[in-house]
Amino acid sequence: MTTHTLGVTVGLPYDDAVGATRAALADAGFGVLTEIDVRATLKAKLDVDVPDEVILGACRPELAHRAMTADPSVATLLPCNVVVRAVAPGRTVVETVDPAALLGVTGRDELAEVADEARRRLTEALSRLTTRRG
Repeated sequence: MTTHTLGVTVGLPYDDAVGATRAALADAGFGVLTEIDVRATLKAKLDVDVPDEVILGACRPELAHRAMTADPSVATLLPCNVVVRAVAPGRTVVETVDPAALLGVTGRDELAEVADEARRRLTEALSRLTTRRG
C-alpha cells in the first residue's frame, strides 16, 4: 500500500469481499455512512469502464465525537474511506486511509490518541479479512 493507506489483498471475489469488509468493519465498531459505486459513477458520468470498486465511508461515532470535540474542523476529514477494488478474478484489494496520516495533517497533538485507536481498529478489521475463507 502507500504511506497514507493500510490495506490487504484477499482471495475473495469482489462481491464477497465487499460483504466481508462490511462485516469486519461492523465487528470493529464502524458503521458505513456512505457508499460510492466508483464503477457505476464513472460509467454514468464519463462513459468509461473500470473494474468493480466501491468507496465505503466508515465511521465509529465515539471516535468521531472525540475528534470533533478536540477540533470541530476535523469533520472535513471524516468519515474514513475504505476502498474495495477488484484486481483479478477472485482477488480483491481492501484499502483504507491511515487515520494517523489523515489526522496528522491537523498538527493537533490531542488527535493522536483518536487516530491511534482508529488505526488499531481498522487494522484489526483488515486482519479479519485475511483470515476469512472464501
